[in-house]
Amino acid sequence: MGKATGFLEYERKSITNRAPLERVKDWDEIHDDFDEGKLQIQGARCMDCGTPYCHTGITLANMASGCPINNLIPEFNDLVYQGKWHDAYERLVKTNNFPEFTGRVCPAPCEGSCVLAVIGPPVTIKNIECSIIDKAWNEGWVIPRPPRERTGKKIAVVGSGPTGLSAADQLNKAGHLVTIFERADRAGGLLMYGIPNMKLEKNVVTRRTELMEAEGVIIQCSTEIGRDISSKQLMEDFDSVVLCCGATKPRDLPIEGRDKGNIRFAMEFLGPNTKELWDLKEGKAKQFSELAKGKNVVIIGGGDTGTDCVGTSLRHGCKSVTQLEIMPRPPEERAADNPWPEWPKTYKMDYGQEEAAEIQGEDPRQYLVTSSKFEGDADGNVKAVHIHNIEWTNENGRYIPKKVEGSERVLDAELVLLAMGFLGPEATIAEELGLELDARSNVKAEYGTFETSIEGVFAAGDMRRGQSLIVWAINEGRAVARECDKFLMGTTKLP
Repeated sequence: MGKATGFLEYERKSITNRAPLERVKDWDEIHDDFDEGKLQIQGARCMDCGTPYCHTGITLANMASGCPINNLIPEFNDLVYQGKWHDAYERLVKTNNFPEFTGRVCPAPCEGSCVLAVIGPPVTIKNIECSIIDKAWNEGWVIPRPPRERTGKKIAVVGSGPTGLSAADQLNKAGHLVTIFERADRAGGLLMYGIPNMKLEKNVVTRRTELMEAEGVIIQCSTEIGRDISSKQLMEDFDSVVLCCGATKPRDLPIEGRDKGNIRFAMEFLGPNTKELWDLKEGKAKQFSELAKGKNVVIIGGGDTGTDCVGTSLRHGCKSVTQLEIMPRPPEERAADNPWPEWPKTYKMDYGQEEAAEIQGEDPRQYLVTSSKFEGDADGNVKAVHIHNIEWTNENGRYIPKKVEGSERVLDAELVLLAMGFLGPEATIAEELGLELDARSNVKAEYGTFETSIEGVFAAGDMRRGQSLIVWAINEGRAVARECDKFLMGTTKLP
């Protein structure tokens, strides 16, 4: 695949991002346009490795290794190298319903398990994937392809995130009549209101949902199951129900002062921000609320959502931003207990940290830190966060955080954002239908069958497995579609 000696001849060169001080002035995607010639050279770096771990899609050390949707990566790398972009597009969409999403926001476990990564920087798989689908859209290759025949079976898909969209897309291809129910005013789930524009511009989401509607999928927004329509009504109106509601219950931080004003969950900050931007664009709003403007912002949580809060706060014009992480700073290179092809747990600066470092002079993250108290002002709003360092100690085989005495300090904070992940799905639908839950409060449904405790009701994605990657969401959306199709028809031809 690629050029036999390409990995020896060419260095890894990713698509560049716009300069941090330039891009924080707007909400456009941070990436520069791709150069076809340069991408073809990057495709040439794909080795004829014999055993391509990049598309294995397995779990090692509780992390994804390789592509969970089993993209045919060496094949489309080779086709790009040869300049056969349309063939590369056809190969890519055999396994991936939405490469424009994964090519932008997936952390790329495929690159972590690339065989070339054993001796050097991996192939720029994510860049190549995104460039293939962007070229396909630009060239007009992505067109509506409604099914030739309909089965007459009606399916309700609850939730329009990547799991719900991929399940609906596959079930529609099988000829079923699919209706997606979304409680927000626009489709896309976290793709729309959880991931900021600079990582995923929303026209990228809407053009895909509009294409699905042109293919016959009905998308009914501003409709919350359990409020606007009962779960039991869905059971009566549809032949099958597929629940893809996500894991949207945020993890809280119940410490002293939690009741102070301007302490918010990350999604209470990111979602309304995107909604206001789009309402302004469509003439539905006249003013943009820059909630972080002029404030010292403290973000508790070091993951991708925390990074998005950093980037959004900077675009609001915050006074300062600090990101607190309870885990230690990752090493620059793989540790001995983190061998290839596991996901490399190494230090990196994402776009938000790069921007903060450019503006503030350093990475905004503080590691091995936890918060003990929120301090309020006379009006009842937060004005400071009391923090201290911790160290992880092994007690009877369990690692627990211990306070480092004398490390107490106070951070000014007029806005605190909690970005510590999610605990599981909201309980409304499960309670209404009486669905069985697992020990982590997720809807109980085995991977592979996706059947809940009620016949004809399936669950997939984060609602079933807990908070996870977009590629696992698409994996489960495609897989639950197969099982639902088999339930309705007795057999399935879905891949």
